[in-house]
Amino acid sequence: MLKRYAVMAVLSGLSANGSNANAQARSTGTDVWIVPMKQTGIAVSFGDPRNVTDRPGYDNQPSFTLKGDAVFYTATDEKGKTDAWRFTLPDGKPERVTSYPMNVYSPTQTPDGKWFSVIGVEPDSTQRLWKIPLDGKGTPSKVNDNLKIGYHVWTGDHSLVVYVLGSGGRGGTPSTLQIIDDHNGRAEIVATNVGRALQKIPGRDAVSFQQLVRDSLPWIVDLDLRTKQKRELVQAPKGADYHVWAPNGALLTAAASAIFRYTDDGWAPVADFAKFGVKNISRIAVSPRGNWLAFVAEDKP
Repeated sequence: MLKRYAVMAVLSGLSANGSNANAQARSTGTDVWIVPMKQTGIAVSFGDPRNVTDRPGYDNQPSFTLKGDAVFYTATDEKGKTDAWRFTLPDGKPERVTSYPMNVYSPTQTPDGKWFSVIGVEPDSTQRLWKIPLDGKGTPSKVNDNLKIGYHVWTGDHSLVVYVLGSGGRGGTPSTLQIIDDHNGRAEIVATNVGRALQKIPGRDAVSFQQLVRDSLPWIVDLDLRTKQKRELVQAPKGADYHVWAPNGALLTAAASAIFRYTDDGWAPVADFAKFGVKNISRIAVSPRGNWLAFVAEDKP
């Protein structure tokens, strides 16, 4: 069982930039990498990674298709236009999927397999959640017209957990975590002051997210979607803004050039990709069968 603990100093032997491993800025070039993954019992192991989007610029926010045969991601072209892209596994080349006037982020296939959802940045800079036909053609439709959404995870055919943007600044409203229904538009706030990482927990009607804490490392929190009960699981390592669950229940995160797995003894490194030129891993994603890991790292200098 996960428990509270003092975060181990396991990161100290990695890159000196580890504390800034997850700083996300549009001015920072990033690439999407994939690496074969193997589950053995509750353990995980990895093969050699490959940089799929090896180019200058912003390639980020990977998510696997339901079949696990391709990866959607966000890319910004040389003109500054941001769209959804994808590549097939294991050796497919990147291809643009969308070309709508609005910039789109966080492409994620919907549970029914017919659409993918995106965060669309509208002309007034408002961020809302949209659904787009799977081939990227046709007319997109808004999933929710009321909330300014930054990140999302589907928890059912018509239910989502979303990160709603706060107004920021002194006296502003904090970011909130909300459960919404795309049929009736209902929304329920279940947490405030949350981070960007939202993950469905395998085998349960539950999600995990990061709870931000003043003057302390954030907590990874388990939210039961039926009871709305929250349970603190473990504090994230310093600089680790994202986490993911493997199908076998392994909780993974990343910092610097390494992937970490949580055990009852704390966070332990299970792979280090420094020799491949990997620096400052941020977002990570695991395929539905647990045979691939995708991660985002800084562009090579």
